[in-house]
Amino acid sequence: MNLISEALFDAVALDASGSPRRRMNHNFHSGPDDNPHRFLNVLLLGTYIRPHRHADPPKSETFVVLEGAADVLIFNEDGVILERHRLGTLESTRSPEGRLCRSPEGRLWGIDLPAGVWHTILARTERVVCFEVKPGPWKPASDKEFAPWAPAENDAAAAAYLESLL
Repeated sequence: MNLISEALFDAVALDASGSPRRRMNHNFHSGPDDNPHRFLNVLLLGTYIRPHRHADPPKSETFVVLEGAADVLIFNEDGVILERHRLGTLESTRSPEGRLCRSPEGRLWGIDLPAGVWHTILARTERVVCFEVKPGPWKPASDKEFAPWAPAENDAAAAAYLESLL
């Protein structure tokens, strides 16, 4: 049994603060071959997650924000933002044209993404704690396909690209 507590959030956030990536997972599944994968993903403000999709093999992915606020961006094949959804404690969202608007559904806490959708998640508060579920097994070579139009995490252009997404 695993308890999902503020103490766990704090411990994973402390690990994230020591990571150059400014994020950290805490797995509830026992290993890469488990199905499904269930984990906390703690994102700190300034982390960059390169847009990606899970197409081959096709995998859906669910994010639920337990603390803080994050934007989930959906892109087309050319890297144009099609949708922006604000999840968590901040209610507003932005249209593709950049207008601030309230979701017709009210506050959004999560999103369930179908397989093959280009996406990223952006921290909008100092700390965001997400619960994620996606199918296993996890194989690094085929887990995700990174968007060719977005810079890699270690690319010098990544910080400017992240800023443009925010």
